[in-house]
This record gives sequence, structure tokens and C-alpha cells, in this order.
Amino acid sequence: MNCWIKSMIMLLVLASLGCQSKDPDRDQGGMGSIDMAEVGDVDLDRLGITNAEYLSAASKRALAWPDIGNEWFLEFGKLEPLQGDLAYEEGVVRRDPSAFIFENGKYYVWYSKSTGPTQGFAGDIERDKVFPWDRCDIWYATSEDGWTWQEQGMAVPRGKEGAYDDRSVFTVEIMQHEGKYYLCYQTVKSPYNVRVKNQIGLAWSDSPEGPWTKSVDPILSPADNGVWKGEEQNRFMVEKKGDFDSHKVHDPCILPYKGKFYLYYKGEQMGEEITFGGRQIRHGVAIADEPLGPYVKSPYNPISNSGHEICVWPYQGGIASLITTDGPEKNTIQWAPDGINFEIMSVIKNAPHAIGLNRSADIEKEPTQILRWGLSHIYNNADYQSIMRFSSRRIIRHTAKGE
Repeated sequence: MNCWIKSMIMLLVLASLGCQSKDPDRDQGGMGSIDMAEVGDVDLDRLGITNAEYLSAASKRALAWPDIGNEWFLEFGKLEPLQGDLAYEEGVVRRDPSAFIFENGKYYVWYSKSTGPTQGFAGDIERDKVFPWDRCDIWYATSEDGWTWQEQGMAVPRGKEGAYDDRSVFTVEIMQHEGKYYLCYQTVKSPYNVRVKNQIGLAWSDSPEGPWTKSVDPILSPADNGVWKGEEQNRFMVEKKGDFDSHKVHDPCILPYKGKFYLYYKGEQMGEEITFGGRQIRHGVAIADEPLGPYVKSPYNPISNSGHEICVWPYQGGIASLITTDGPEKNTIQWAPDGINFEIMSVIKNAPHAIGLNRSADIEKEPTQILRWGLSHIYNNADYQSIMRFSSRRIIRHTAKGE
């Protein structure tokens, strides 16, 4: 568990026990005590604390912060439109770009593609599109410069009627390993109702241009230990919520790591709640000895208490993760020396959605080098999305113009 979070939990426990000081003015922080023997004048000066005998709850939290530095901090710029076939096209959804690789003198990216407007669950779910990512196939495009892209065609289609992926295949990620290529992605089986349980599929090829062989069965499924309440199509009515991923497994990404294969994914729980940090979204990992599996969920799951789309990359023998959108630790970059136990390394803002990382970047140059530029998507309107390009810059100090 993050040291900072441990400290917060301890302080909250102490607060619940009440304060014992004889001076009530010194207890207004209500967050327990700090061992002042471990706090030096330099710490007090750096945090602007005037009197160490009077510590607010905020000052106590600040004193418990880890000493990390600013190496992991960055700022994102505005999204910029792409040119060529990935420019916005009315009537077409292109979204959730994968990471992209550089092969044969050009970049390759994969993405979800569908056509037509979204009707939601109020429409005819047997005929209409429920979400923009409904009724998708996986397509791919190439570019020589990362700006102008040529759509090359479909890579992975939906399955035949009755298959676990017959409704939609979407939110794809690429893994390149020992001369082979692997695409993992979300799947939905018809009918697409609010209680449908998404799964994860896999396809592989000897070339980034295919052809792709699809897994007959999903490689990962939701936990089977939640219990719906009643028969009504209401995802918030449960008798038992089950594991953090009892409803859906989303946004998969496989990384070769320490001789094994780590499948990171987003979990959604049956009866999902809203917490003080937003939606109740957490990440998990499943590990395999071979790229095709079988993948076994880690007993340490969930490995985050926040996040949305998976965005992970190797760094200094560990795994880094960009945590966005939901939960009390949203808008942070975290790092785990073992790929499982993540610590907060920086707090950021304005992170793009559904990031497609540049897997050709020099990942060891600095912690966030892989985020210098990449792909994302934007909602052009309520029905259609297009893929855009993002950029970032590293910031380790604050200066005014001219300094």
C-alpha cells in the first residue's frame, strides 16, 4: 500500500479515537499526532509551517508526504487533429487507439471503428447501437510521420452469431514479442443490455498487417461471485457485489515482464457505487507464462483504487501507470517496482483519454519520455469520435516568463 495512503489511514484512525491534549486549540486539526522528533526545521520551512506545536490536518498530511521530487511531473498540451484517413469523418466512430509501434519504416496503430449514431438503452438494443463502442470491429492504419495516416482495413472482426464476441470487439492494445504480434481487446456478446458481462479476447499474427488468428474463447472474464437482485435490467440492484471486476473486464494491455506476461485491465463491479473520488473503478492484473495464456488473476487485485483506461509502460525494472478520470487517486502517475504494488509519483492534470502510447520511445531516458507524444480520441459530438494527437512537456520547476 502507498506509504502516503498508509499514513492517511493511520491518521484517520487516530482521529476517530479522539484527541487527548489538554489544550483544545491544538486539537482543531483532529487528525492524531505526528512524531515531531522525525520532523526537522527544513521540513517545516519548506512547507511554510509557522509553529510545529499547532498542526492542522492539512499540515499533518503534508508532513507525511513521501520525498519523491518532480521527475515524474509533466503537463499535456491541447489535442491536435490528425490528417489523412484518421481525420474526423461524419457518421464514423474511430476511437480508443492502441499503443503504436514502428515497423517497416512506418507507425502502426489499431482502433475501434463503427458507423451510425448511438441510441443508448432506450432504443432497440437488437437493432441499434447502445454506445459508440457498440457494433465495432478493429481496424488499423499506418503513418510515416505520426500525423498523416492511411487506413489499411479491418484487422479483427466481430465473431459469428452466438460467439462471445458477436456484438462488438473494441478498445484494442498491441504487444510485440519475439517476432510475433498480439492484439488484446474487449468483447461483448449479444444482447447488449445493462447487465451484460464484457470479456477480453486475443488475436495473434506473424505480421502487423495480419492475417490474425482469434482466440476461440475469451482469455479473461469477470469474477463470477456477484449476485444480481431481481430480473430487472438494473446494474445497481445487487444482492452481493462480488469482486472489483464482477461485472466487466475492460481496457486490456499485455506487457512482457520478468519472463512472464502481465495483462493489466480495468474492472467494473456489479452495483458500482459513486465514491468521493467519482466512479468506483479499479485496475487489476492477470499473469501468464505464455502470451496466449492461460492468464491467472493476481491474488493482490485490485492493484489500484482509481483510474479508467489502462495506460502502462516499463520503467527502471518496474511498471508505470497513468491513472485518470475516476477514484480518489485519479490524475496521478504511479509506479510499481514489481508491477503490482503501485506508489504515487506525481499529480497531473488534463490527461488525454484513452491514450495510445509510443512504444518506440526511449522509455529509460526519463520516467515520462513515452508520453512526449501519442494518440488519443475526442468526442466531436454526442455520436461520433475521432482520433487525435497529444503532446506533453516535462516540468520540474516553476518559473515565470523571462526568468
